[in-house]
This record gives sequence, structure tokens and C-alpha cells, in this order.
Amino acid sequence: MDAMAYLTLPLLGNLSFAPLINSSLLPDRPPLPPDRVMKAANSSLKPKARLLMLQAWRRDHPPLPYYPFHLSLAPHPFIGLGKFIAGRIHQKMAQKSCLATHPSWASPDASRLCPLCGEEQETFSHAVLHCLAKAAARTRHLQGLLSLGPDAPLWSSVSFLSCLTAYIKATATNYPPDMFPSLPPSPASMVFPSPPVSPLPGASSPLPRLTPFRFSIAVDLRLLPFIGELVV
Repeated sequence: MDAMAYLTLPLLGNLSFAPLINSSLLPDRPPLPPDRVMKAANSSLKPKARLLMLQAWRRDHPPLPYYPFHLSLAPHPFIGLGKFIAGRIHQKMAQKSCLATHPSWASPDASRLCPLCGEEQETFSHAVLHCLAKAAARTRHLQGLLSLGPDAPLWSSVSFLSCLTAYIKATATNYPPDMFPSLPPSPASMVFPSPPVSPLPGASSPLPRLTPFRFSIAVDLRLLPFIGELVV
């Protein structure tokens, strides 16, 4: 079916139908090739069909100059890290993230400098490999990771991707700015001590004095044996 979908079916444009029915119901003219021949043809056509698709992709919809990663018909290995973490990585690769060097249309004039260290522009490489404010987390999680380029071992290594996941979680790299909003300040009445309460007119103290009271219960002595059984 893949072979017919990608290569064979376009060749049937001048025919009125494609004989996609049980071969045993077809007449003997013309005879169909054996199944093993069809399977072998399908296996050999798959790589060619995928190559033609990639070539058409590069020709008709080429990636933008800032996207250096290789085009592939297979999903990236980091997709298996989970929807949220995979989204953080994919956004940074596509330069459509929350990093300062990837501003949105809402803030085109925002500063490109890293908001944590202020030393360099907050690019993908800076946020992961060079930011001084994240040096401790980088030492803890990213030992041996030296490059984020398209040919770096990171993109094919499960262990490196797991380390990158731990680093992103520890540093909240490329987390949405409103994911951890700052809480409003507490009202002054909750921070500073309350002023003393002025005494009421004619009262000697701010609060009325409570008068202790006693209460008693009259119990018929004849009921004591029954009360004792209930308590026990």
C-alpha cells in the first residue's frame, strides 16, 4: 500500500480504476506478480519514497536559515520525554520560546540579554551551556554535554536527554513567565501590629472582664447504677 500511495498510484492517472481487490477474484489476464515479489517491491520502494518526500519538503517548504537541524520523517527522540519537556526543547530549537532572544510580537523591543546573568544574549546555547547563574545546576546535571548543534550526541542519547530534562526542571529554563506568578504583597494590617484598642467610654479596660460561672446538674440517686453501666 505504501508503494502504491507514493509511487505506483500516480502512474494510474490514465486508468479508470485501480484494481485494489482480492487477487483470486481477478481474471487471469494480466496475472499479478506473486506475493513475495510484491513485498520485495514494497520494501525497496519505501526508502525511495521517503527520499522523494524529503526532497520535496526541502524544495517546497525549506526550513528558515536559523533552523540548522536535520529534517526527518521520524519523530525526534526527545518527544518521548513528555509533552511539557518536549515542548520546552522544541520551542528552543525552533527559536519560538520564552528565552529573551526569541521575543514575541507583543514585545519586539524587549532586551535580548539573559535576565539571570546579564552577560550575553539568552540564546538556546547560553541558557543551557553558558549562563553563570545556572552553573551549579549545569555541573550537577550536564556533565559531558558540550554542544547543542544538530550533530551533537545529545539528540541521539537517552542519557543526555534525561540529564537535559533534569536541568530544565531544576532551572525552569524556558518556562512560561506566568507559570510562577509573583504573589501580591500582604496588606499592611497583616504585616504591622494592630494598634491598641481604645477603651470604651466608662470602661476601665479595653476588653470586658469575663465573670466565671458554675453550673450543676441534679441527678436522681436512684439512677446512678444505670448511669454507671452506660459509662462502662
